[in-house]
Order: sequence, then C-alpha cells, then structure tokens
Amino acid sequence: MQWHKKDMDQYLQAKEYIDTIVMTLAPFQFSNDQELIKLTYQEELLHIFAAEITRELSGRTVQIPAYHYLKNSDKEIEISRMNEWIADCKKQPFAHFFILTFDAAWKKHEKALDGNLLWLPSVQLGDLHSKEMQQYIREQVMQISELIQSYWQNE
Repeated sequence: MQWHKKDMDQYLQAKEYIDTIVMTLAPFQFSNDQELIKLTYQEELLHIFAAEITRELSGRTVQIPAYHYLKNSDKEIEISRMNEWIADCKKQPFAHFFILTFDAAWKKHEKALDGNLLWLPSVQLGDLHSKEMQQYIREQVMQISELIQSYWQNE
C-alpha cells in the first residue's frame, strides 16, 4: 500500500494483517550543484524500490512518505526525529519498520534507529526506464523482499 487515500481506506479495513512499514531515507542538498543530479536520481530510484517492494509484499506492507534530511545535518537530531516517526507508526501497531537508503553514512548509526536499516549500494546514473535498469530493479526488489520475509519468519 502506498501513502494514498484509497490505500489508507483499505488499510483501515484490514490493518490487523498489515504489520510492516517501508520508508525511504533520502538526503536533500540543493546548495551543492555537484550532488544535485545524483541525489535526485537516487531519490527517484529509492521511491521505485519502495513502491515495488510494497507491491511485491502487498497485504502486509505500507509505504509511508520519504524521510528527507540535509546531507550534512546532525545525524543524532535526525535519528531522534526518525525514531519519533517510528514510535508514532508503531502505535497502530506495526511490528516491522524498514528504512531504505543509498547513504552509507547511516550504517554507523543503524543501531540507534528503532527500525531496520536496509542500505543499498548506489547505482550509476542511467535511464530508469531502460531494460537493464528494470532488470536490476527487479533483482534488487526480489532480494530485499526475501530479506524482509526472513524477518517475518523470525517473529
């Protein structure tokens, strides 16, 4: 399910079966021309990954809005804010919270997060609609979906 009214109406009717949140974690930095294209491309790709994972695991997952932060922001402040998001979501209750990111800097902070960080290696800029990229996305989605399902099995 996506963060759309129609999907949230559906969620409210079946929420006892939906126990997993998928959120993307994306840096924002408009002030750096060198990073601008790379960061926007990565955010587009993250959104595609999250949407495809949510579709692949439909019936148990909800994709919430992306969490954005300034690239050079204080990670401790961002961790506190993200953990507030997670705490609010877990009031529904959700048992699993997955955070997708291309930013490897978050790996050293993942233990402070109240969710599971899934770091994806960044990808070279390219056409998101090319056959090669579509195949890459499909392969990554399958692997991530299997990983999420392994968390479900270990409940």
